[in-house]
Amino acid sequence: MRLNQFIAHHSSYSRREADGLIASGRVSIERRPAKLGDSVQKGERVFIDSKMLKIKTSKPSTVIIYHKPKGEIVSRCDDRGRKVIFDSLDKKFAHFSPVGRLDYASEGLLILSDDKKIVEALMTSNLVREYIIKISGRVTKEMIEAMENGLDLEDARAGGHAKSKVVGMKFGAFEYFNISKNQSNFSRLKVAITEGKNRELRRFFAHFKAEVLDLRRVGYGFIQLSALPVGKWRYLNRDEYNKLHQFMHNFKGK
Repeated sequence: MRLNQFIAHHSSYSRREADGLIASGRVSIERRPAKLGDSVQKGERVFIDSKMLKIKTSKPSTVIIYHKPKGEIVSRCDDRGRKVIFDSLDKKFAHFSPVGRLDYASEGLLILSDDKKIVEALMTSNLVREYIIKISGRVTKEMIEAMENGLDLEDARAGGHAKSKVVGMKFGAFEYFNISKNQSNFSRLKVAITEGKNRELRRFFAHFKAEVLDLRRVGYGFIQLSALPVGKWRYLNRDEYNKLHQFMHNFKGK
C-alpha cells in the first residue's frame, strides 16, 4: 500500500495531508526516513514524529439498500405514532443511519450504513439522485426553462412541510430530465438532481402550481434501485462496493 494511503487509512490525516508530512520529513518507515511515493510492506511500522502509527483493525463497514414504501418515516421513532423504517427493517440494522431522507409520501431507494463516515460522504456529495415523479397537469415551458437553468425563490414554502422553517430556496439546473407523459390531467418525468434539499422537488413544482402526486427515487450515484421490491432490502453487490471504496478513497483525499 502506498505510504500516503496507509497514513490516511490509519489516522485522521487525508492523503494530501500525509504527503505534506512525508515531504517535511516527519514520517519514517521502520525508523528510516520516508520519501514521497514510498510504499508500506506488510508488517512494517510507520512513525509520524517518532510516534508509531497504530493500525486500525475495525470490522468492514456494511451498506444496505432499502426500498422505502409510502407511509413510513425515515426516523428511529415518531411522536405521532406513525410507522418508521426501522419497524420494517431487520433488528440487526437498528444501529444503521440513513443517507438523507425520503418524506412520508415518497418511496424508493434509501441507503443505510453502520459507518457514519460513509453516510456523511454520500449525503454531502454531488452524486446524481434520480427520481421518477408524477405531477398534476402539464409540464410547461416555464418548468422546462427552470429545469434547464435553475430557479431562485425567495418564497419556496409551497410544497414544503407546514412546520418547516425553510422559506427561500435556490434550485440548481437539473442534471437531466425526460418527459415520458405530458397531459392536461397529469404528467410523468424522470429527473436527476445533485442535491437533496428539504422537499426540493415538491417545492420546485409547487412554484408552478403543480402538485407532485408520486415520487420514487430510483438512483443515487452508482447505486440503482432496479427491481428491488417495495419494503425489501439488500446488500450492495460487488460492483457497487468497489465503486463505494473508490468513492470513499477520493472523498478522503480531498
